[in-house]
Amino acid sequence: MKNYLVKLISTFFGIGFSPLAPGTFGSVAGVVIYYFLYRQEYVFYAALFLLIMAGFAVSARAETVFGKKDPGCVVIDEVVGMMIALILVPFTWINIVIVFVLFRFMDAVKPYPIKKLENMPGGFGIMLDDIAAGLYANLLFQVGLSIALYRFS
Repeated sequence: MKNYLVKLISTFFGIGFSPLAPGTFGSVAGVVIYYFLYRQEYVFYAALFLLIMAGFAVSARAETVFGKKDPGCVVIDEVVGMMIALILVPFTWINIVIVFVLFRFMDAVKPYPIKKLENMPGGFGIMLDDIAAGLYANLLFQVGLSIALYRFS
């Protein structure tokens, strides 16, 4: 695979080159995709699947191209993790903000076993920790939503 394509895909079209908080901007890109596709559920899931496959395909190579383990400019993992965090989340801006904060928190704190996943070699470590952070954020949101709906119904 050409280095240019690896850089383009792994940085999600250059978002990862942001000098300030590239992971946060990658997460925002996941929100933007959700915003445009949440009404077209199957298209959203197809896009998510393709991004997961692309992420695994380029992440390991990106380490070689950028010359370091889990380079900060690689943000396709944040895009994917944020999209996973938003699965089945009812569209309101408050819900999106809550899920965004939950995902960024999980990605930063890395509760068990996310930290272990991050230490996996190559593209697996890059992708799997953010996939797990997205799953955690989604689960916490869904539990919180269920409790809120039960309590206030």
